[in-house]
This record gives sequence, structure tokens and C-alpha cells, in this order.
Amino acid sequence: MFRSLILLLTACAFSLSASAAQKPNIIFILSDDLAQGDLGCYGQKLIQTPNLDRMAKEGTRYLQGYCGTSVCAPSRSCLMTGLHTGHCPIRANREIGKEGQKPLPAGTITVAQILHDAGYATACMGKWGMGMFDTTGSPLKLGFDHFYGYNCQRHAHSYFPTYLYNDDKPFNLPGNTGKGVGQTYAQQLISDEVVRWVREHKGGPFFLYFSITLPHGSFEIDDQGIYKDKPWTELQKNYAAMVTRLDSDVGRLLATLKECGIDDNTLVMTAGDNGSSFDPTSEMGRIFDQASNGLRGYKRGLYEGALRQAALARWPGQVPAGRVTDEPWAFWDFLPTAAELAGAKIPEGCKPDGFSLVSFLKGGPAPKRDHFYWELHEAASLQAVRWGDWKAVRNGPETPIEIYDLKTDAAEAHDLAKERPDLVAKAEELMTSSRTADPDWPLVQKRAGKGKKKP
Repeated sequence: MFRSLILLLTACAFSLSASAAQKPNIIFILSDDLAQGDLGCYGQKLIQTPNLDRMAKEGTRYLQGYCGTSVCAPSRSCLMTGLHTGHCPIRANREIGKEGQKPLPAGTITVAQILHDAGYATACMGKWGMGMFDTTGSPLKLGFDHFYGYNCQRHAHSYFPTYLYNDDKPFNLPGNTGKGVGQTYAQQLISDEVVRWVREHKGGPFFLYFSITLPHGSFEIDDQGIYKDKPWTELQKNYAAMVTRLDSDVGRLLATLKECGIDDNTLVMTAGDNGSSFDPTSEMGRIFDQASNGLRGYKRGLYEGALRQAALARWPGQVPAGRVTDEPWAFWDFLPTAAELAGAKIPEGCKPDGFSLVSFLKGGPAPKRDHFYWELHEAASLQAVRWGDWKAVRNGPETPIEIYDLKTDAAEAHDLAKERPDLVAKAEELMTSSRTADPDWPLVQKRAGKGKKKP
């Protein structure tokens, strides 16, 4: 009898252990302003990115992975909430006080909360930008067990700040003034903490949101490395070194997964929070040719060049190696994807706009959907919608809708609006039905006093 009880308990324990082991670890690496054109696997010739290029060979590279929108806070909010910017509570960068941004409101459900409730250890490392610790938008109130780095995106403009946060507690960085290069490089500390935390939680399952500030300006780095003697401007050398440093930190994380023996049970996705950052005629744009993919537009717009970002996925034995696909997906698909992988139920009241990508990640077709939708409220309220291969852009509610056929005109060079009034009407209908009116985000042609560039 006693022996039977022991065998039963042992079997139950093994069953629970096996069940936990079947849940994959999930890592989402979000790079601040990294563009497709910055990576060798997308065609970059001058900047070296060997780890991300290898990740592309060992996994899948996406040509039409869409960000939430083309600036920091709302794009990240889409990733966390599974909502596009027609429904997301954050639809622009809005600064609050001396430190912090407009917080995600009470009642917001995030992917971290869903995974935490499914038994995952959760951590956010790098930059948050969706609410300070004393607000409803604190990462520690939205499903993350641990936070390390910058909360405020303005604070994150310095790579040599005077302090960072460990959870909600600030700690000083010696030798830094927050202005220019100092003694303590924040990204090194953040990368060290990522490795420490992964090793500590290698028993899994865990969710790591590694929100790297690189290569966002200010363009500062502790070592220009292999670019030091290039015949470039200092900003160009710094930018190239920042992208390569980002690449080395990704490589360090991937090496840690192998060292811990959890490589085969970990999905790693990487993305930029928007598409190209620079005007092609600018100091950076000219030399690094971020627009080499032939797309129109860059950060703070809603043309394809601003929305398609550098996106990779790697999961040995699950995500096909060497695959390149032009089927589209968007940030708001991540929440339902993670929930399915974790075997987690999406709570009542949480109605994501996205679809699970699990089958797509594993080599199947992208999920079918009616359309994609974006909006942005900076100097003016911009809207864009894509259905099938048709794309519509409206650069303000009083501005005519533009229509493009992405199948034949990915560069959005030929506006078909006058020829296809039926598509204009369809676009207007989708732009209206895809958004929930919100007093914080009225549709305005030009916001008085606005127009200054933001993070």
C-alpha cells in the first residue's frame, strides 16, 4: 500500500514536471529604432551583425513583420496588450512630469500577466516607457516579476545615465553625469542582468522581454571598436558600433541559452519598434542606406518603410531554419501567440486584435485576417489600413486618402485613389470601424504647438 502511494506520488510529480517542461521559454528582444536595413541578413554592407545574421540562418526572417506604430510608447503598448492603435490605450508618445510617460490604465491586461498566471517567471530588462512605478502602468503591476533598466524613455536617451532601476529602486552609476560618455555603460549592466536572470531561471518556464535601447539616439557608446578608423563622421561610427554592440548582446544571450541547455526549448523573437529611423538623405541614411529595401517612409510616418521592421524568430526544431517569408504579421499578434504556446487562457475582457502565429512560426501560412490598422497622434493624426495587398494612408483627417497596391508597388509610389474611388470608400470604412473613439486621442489635422520630434 505504502509502496503504491509512493509510486503514485512519483508519477504525479513526473507528470507535473513533464507538463512544465513542455511549456517553452519565450524571449522577445525589442530593439529601439533598429531597421531592416541595419542588418546584414537584410542587405546591410557596412555594419557587421554576425549573430543576428546567424539567427536568421538558424530561424526565419520576416520581410513584412509590422510594428505597432512608428514611435516608441504606442508600438510597445501594442506588443504588450495585443491591441492595435485603434483600440490600444496608448496611441502616441506623451510625456508626464520630469520622468515618465502616460501610463497604461488600470485594468490593462498584458502578455506578461497572462504568462505569469500560467506559471511563467517574467522579467523586463532595458526600457519600459509605459508608466512609472507609482502609476497603473508600472511593469511590476502588469505581470513582470522583475524589472531592470530605464523606466522613462527620455531617461533612456543617455547610455551613461546617473542611475538605473533594479525593480522600482534606483541605483547610481559611478562616473556618469547623464551628459555624454561617462565611466559606466548602462547597456553592459543590463546585458549582465539578462544573463544572470536567465541562468537563475533556466529551469523555466520563463518570459523575458529584453527591450534594448540600442541603437536609438543619443548616439553614444563606450567603444567604437572596428569602426574607429573608418573615414566616417563620429555619429556614423557610433551608430555602426551601437548596432554591432546590440548584435553582440543578442549573441551573448543565445550563447547563454545553449550553455544552460535550454536552447531547444526557447522561442526567441527579435524586432525593431519601428521601421527605418532616418531620412534617406540624412547623415545616417546616406551612408547606411536603411531604405535599401525600396520602401517609402521612416519613423513618425505610416508608409511601409516606417512600419515594416527587422523581425526574426528562432526555435531549433520548431521554427524552420533558413526560411524567408513575406507573409505579414503585426505586434498585436504576439499576445495570442504567447498565450497559445503557454497553454494559457486569455482572460475575459481581453479581446486582442491579433491572431496566434504558432502555426505560422512553425512553417505554416500566416493567419487569415480582414485587415491591419494603424494610427498615430503626433503633430497630426495619421491613419493607415491594409487589407490583402491594398494599403491606404491618410496623413490627417482632412487629408485625402491615398491608395497603393503593395503587390506591384511596395514603394507606395503610385497613388491609385483617383482611379479607384471604390477602394477609397473601403479604406474610409475600415479606418472608421477599426478605431474606438477616445478623448485622449481625437483625430486632428494638426495639433497646435506640436511637431517636435519625440523618442
